[in-house]
Amino acid sequence: MTTKRRASLICSAATAVAIMFTGSASAADPKPAPNVTLQPAQGATVRLADYRGKVVLVDFWASWCIPCKVSFPALDALYKEFNARGFEVLAVNLDERRRDADAFLAARPHAMPILFDPKGASPLAFDVKGMPSSFLIDRAGNIRFTHMGYSDTIGEKYRQEIVQLLAER
Repeated sequence: MTTKRRASLICSAATAVAIMFTGSASAADPKPAPNVTLQPAQGATVRLADYRGKVVLVDFWASWCIPCKVSFPALDALYKEFNARGFEVLAVNLDERRRDADAFLAARPHAMPILFDPKGASPLAFDVKGMPSSFLIDRAGNIRFTHMGYSDTIGEKYRQEIVQLLAER
């Protein structure tokens, strides 16, 4: 079984839990974010370390994920609101077929960067247990907040956490 397939199956199984449970956690002891390499829709690959000095929200999503359909426009709105202040959203698609992601994206105008992980290494590096899963990373490259699932409550928490991390220097 390929690494990408295994990651997809893990995420699929955990999505049922994510739909029933939405949660968040604060990293009491922040740990460094894994320096994953991702592929944008066009252009050269990027590494998470390329964003050091910015507050970054890494969001793992897929076209078949029901909560992802709700979180996607909310994350894009946060990107538009805070990007000029040093905030980035890296929306990492985990669909097995690129055409599924392309159809999802065609129906949802967005400004935030969409990235792909053809090797399926990033969800394993981040220990993704369900979708959507998001990781808020501070300017020093440490994971400070994690979220699994999505609700309006989590959307407001994102805003508070982003403001907090942007205020830190």
